[in-house]
Amino acid sequence: MKNLVANRIKNARILKCLSQQNVADELGVSKQMVSKYENGDAIPTSSKFLKLSKLFGLKMDYFFNSFQVELGEINFRKKSTFSLKKQSSLKEQIKIKLENYIWLEDTLSIDYSFINAIANIEISKIEDVEKAVLKLRTDWKIGIDPVHNIIQLLEDKEIKVIELYEVDEKFDGLATYVNDKFPVIVVNGNFPVERKRFTLLHELGHLLLNLPNCETKKEEQFCNKFAAEFLFPKEIVIKEFGGKRNHITLAELISSQKKYGISIPAIVYRLVDSGILSKQRHTDFYKRTRFNPSLDREVNASRFETPEKSNRFEQLVYRALSQENISISKASSLLNKNIESVKESSLI
Repeated sequence: MKNLVANRIKNARILKCLSQQNVADELGVSKQMVSKYENGDAIPTSSKFLKLSKLFGLKMDYFFNSFQVELGEINFRKKSTFSLKKQSSLKEQIKIKLENYIWLEDTLSIDYSFINAIANIEISKIEDVEKAVLKLRTDWKIGIDPVHNIIQLLEDKEIKVIELYEVDEKFDGLATYVNDKFPVIVVNGNFPVERKRFTLLHELGHLLLNLPNCETKKEEQFCNKFAAEFLFPKEIVIKEFGGKRNHITLAELISSQKKYGISIPAIVYRLVDSGILSKQRHTDFYKRTRFNPSLDREVNASRFETPEKSNRFEQLVYRALSQENISISKASSLLNKNIESVKESSLI
């Protein structure tokens, strides 16, 4: 128990990017005492635990929860601007979210094995990505229709999605496996919906694409292509905009943005990629938006109206509560809601 509590205190401190001296000052103890807490040489008193809970913004049961997860390899692709302290904090945020999620599934005896439908398609050129996306869409039975809720789709396919809101603005997203079994995608929940959707699919590319011996820059290009092709397949791009053109109206771009949930800059890139617009027109587009603030605001406005969210975790909590797998106080803790609010939602 001492080692469990010790690790939890240390991880919570890392989560909040605090030093041992910061914690000591808040608790009214010495730095050496905080070190003892984290080494398992001493246990905080009840009053100190209450202060720790408030300081870290965590429920008291966090410090005594023995259910833990192991994150797979995480590649922070913006190392130059994302400090090690922030990386460590982010990992702890993800762990807390996933511990609750996977513990809940375990409590409900939910088990599955994720299958990567495109694992056998080796990616060495851009055309291979198009082939992989088509196969994935076919296997997932979504054809080439618009996908209105990417998060819901991913969770329906056994991929856990974690949205983080208290996170550095430089963080986009990441993908990894948990306990060598569960695929997970993490995304900055503060993003506009179009950027969030693209990021989710970019990270899905990192998760699923078979990229042997691929350098980082090339891997990013392949994953960007994967996201763009998934959101707005080339066949649909051509259908929506026709053959080669010299001009595209803003009204056409906005219409596709609203329908497919992809940003206007990404649509313009797809038009070039599909051979509808020339690279020179692409360059002209960026010059016009750069030097015209009004046009820039129009081009970068968020317009996709379908919310990107999943209620799966909340549904699992209420399911566990109704089956008496968990108490109402545990449900309150998992949902971060007061007990009365949980009671009102579970009357039937």
